[in-house]
Amino acid sequence: MSVNSRTARPSRDDRLAAAASEWIGGPAGRHAGAEPMRWWGPLRVTLAVACFVLALGFIADKPCHDASWASRDDPTVWTAMCYSDVPFLYRERGFADGEIAYVDRALEYPVFTGAVMQASAYVAQTAQSVADPDPDDRRLAEGVRFYEFTALLMGIAALVVVVATARTVPRRPWDAMLVAASPVLLLSATINWDLLAVAMTSVAILAWTRERSAWAGVLIGLGAATKLYPVLLLGPMLLVAMRAPDRAAALGRLGVTAGAAVVTWLAVNIPVAMVAREGWASFFEFNADRGAEFGSIWHALEILGDTFGIAIFAGQDINRLAVGAGLILLGLIIVLAVVAPEPARLAQLAFLAVAAFVLINKVWSPQYTLWLLPLAVLAHPRWRELLVWQAAEVVYFVAVWLHLAGFYGEPIISAEIYALSIVLRVVALIWLAGFVVRDVLHPEHDPVRAYVSDPQEARPELATGRRGVR
Repeated sequence: MSVNSRTARPSRDDRLAAAASEWIGGPAGRHAGAEPMRWWGPLRVTLAVACFVLALGFIADKPCHDASWASRDDPTVWTAMCYSDVPFLYRERGFADGEIAYVDRALEYPVFTGAVMQASAYVAQTAQSVADPDPDDRRLAEGVRFYEFTALLMGIAALVVVVATARTVPRRPWDAMLVAASPVLLLSATINWDLLAVAMTSVAILAWTRERSAWAGVLIGLGAATKLYPVLLLGPMLLVAMRAPDRAAALGRLGVTAGAAVVTWLAVNIPVAMVAREGWASFFEFNADRGAEFGSIWHALEILGDTFGIAIFAGQDINRLAVGAGLILLGLIIVLAVVAPEPARLAQLAFLAVAAFVLINKVWSPQYTLWLLPLAVLAHPRWRELLVWQAAEVVYFVAVWLHLAGFYGEPIISAEIYALSIVLRVVALIWLAGFVVRDVLHPEHDPVRAYVSDPQEARPELATGRRGVR
């Protein structure tokens, strides 16, 4: 396969970027090929943009920060759209009272996230130097410190995602700008702890492309102990390995990765399960027992069904419906990987797998879209499609907070409008997935394929003619 030895430039490679570049002099010329080694290279520029975006997101939370996220009854939390789970969970899950996660109180998060929360609580209590005699004021102040430290951690995780995205396809470093300048990153970075898992997933993909199979597995195992979804990477890796030219070697690499992932997950989970079995199991029980909740297509169908007097899920188990829909989508992804004229890239199949998971999941919180962001960028780095998809996510972001405001005061939007915002984000994600499917079935449309040495995105240094591109 012919591999492009030049670095992809958005103003020449992407129609929307090319049109936007007219404001600053037009696309890069044909003699602008080899970039000199400037300090302000693509990676540092994208990291600077990411820092700016993360700072804007932190500033956007100022109304809630000033009010210390004191109560969900405060309309500012919803109308200013600065809600975050972080300070509320500090007070509501026993951290403010010195309780230990899983041991003293159940926690509906995997154990690595629980460990990060526990450590952050210790830092918050240590950093809050003012000894306030009022326990309520002390708890609020510590909750703010807890949020601030968590925001710092999520910012670091976001920068790791940017670096990993830029490094995965070395000839396309500017694709990382699609992560750094993302509206989703600005709005959702500090809602929860999801960026930890996103960072681990992104570095796991990078490790796989560098043939660091064991490290990829360790990161997948840690990611699954943070947010369960990173384990989905193993399925696409299997599909990629099955169509590799040297299938035996590829399956051997996958075996190392899967084994390392299982060992790492067990190493993190077994100690907690032995010390606090009930608390450890609460995460799995919580997710098994929950019904259709905010953001999911199932919740939207329930709302619209009530509106039209149709009992859509009467007598039906949502779990069985979700599993059935998931199996259908899984089957379609397998068929796609098998019938593709050329082996699909790992990022393409990983994006489709995670997209299928969030589409059929019983809850789809705003920050879950962060799971998809770097995968979407690696799968289909096109500004127009990614911005359209994220525009739908922004609409949902606004709608969900205005909808929740109605639970604590006068309704601002109807439940039906909220349900339609869910339908919009579902349609937008399916639309984006359609482009990825097209790229798999018609590789000539794939903007990345010409810049990698093989469809597995393995050993990308072959595309540059030297080892260890930095």
